[in-house]
Amino acid sequence: MKKFRYSMQSLLVIKQKLEDQAKAAYAAAKLRLTEEEEALLSLQRKKETYVEEKRQVMSSRLDVPRLNRLQLAVEATEDQIVRQKQNVKKAEVAMHAAEERLVECMTERKTQERLRENAFEAYRMEMNAEEQKEIDERTSFRYGTNEVEEA
Repeated sequence: MKKFRYSMQSLLVIKQKLEDQAKAAYAAAKLRLTEEEEALLSLQRKKETYVEEKRQVMSSRLDVPRLNRLQLAVEATEDQIVRQKQNVKKAEVAMHAAEERLVECMTERKTQERLRENAFEAYRMEMNAEEQKEIDERTSFRYGTNEVEEA
């Protein structure tokens, strides 16, 4: 009996490798997004610290140079927050693109696996038909030789 061989096995292997690469790219994009979001939260906490310190300076003895430095620090931090929000948005877009690519690769791989399963099922049916034919031939041969001996 011949062994099953899927003619497009190499394509299936390539699809599996592409899916693995897409998974790695998605994981990297998700990690990048998490890092960008953490950086944004850090900047927002930093701004809150400056704002709180500024309130304390305003409520206590008035120190104008320190107040000006704190105001500049708040403004600089706000600018950094704006840039960081853009970085977060870019990371989100990259993550969604990587996710779409991953879904596409998974679909292609699953399609190839279904085709392989269908080919295997056709192979099994063909083998069963051949076996049945062989059994029928043996049976008819035995029946034929028994009739000849009896006559």
